[in-house]
Amino acid sequence: MLRACALLVTALALGACAGLPELVAERQPLVEFELAGRIAVRYGEEAASGNLAWRHASDSDELLITTPVGGEVARIVRKLQAVTLTGADGAEHRAADAESLTERVLGFRLPLEGLADWVRARPANGPAAVARYDPAGKLEQLVQNGWRIEYLDYESAQSGAMPTRMRLYYPGLELRLAIHEWKLR
Repeated sequence: MLRACALLVTALALGACAGLPELVAERQPLVEFELAGRIAVRYGEEAASGNLAWRHASDSDELLITTPVGGEVARIVRKLQAVTLTGADGAEHRAADAESLTERVLGFRLPLEGLADWVRARPANGPAAVARYDPAGKLEQLVQNGWRIEYLDYESAQSGAMPTRMRLYYPGLELRLAIHEWKLR
């Protein structure tokens, strides 16, 4: 696991900013959102950052993590109840859920299932969540499934205010998201 995290850190540290590559999945009318931005990961003593492009539908996800210069680090594809992660070396890894798969291959947990709701500033289905809102009604903090999500900034989007900066905490792990592009369906 430490080796996988070290490989991720090395891959992400290889350059300066570049544009995000396009996702290659077919466009489907069921797509609920697409987003693009940056991701930073702190796992134990390791840290890495890169670009993120994500297309989410109710029955599928395609998430691409790239280095700052656009080199592919990982492509995560969920179709129904199966998740595949393709690493920079082209090796494919499979599991029933993204959290166990990303922890095994990349060295950190990516909460893909809950994250689809959390990035839209709402609790995910399932176990109860504890939420705190600001006076204007925007979500400031959410605690669910062992994760604490802090909403640091919002920007207006097609259907209202959408988060643009978030911090997610899980024991021993911090994820930071800076979303610069939203496409809502």
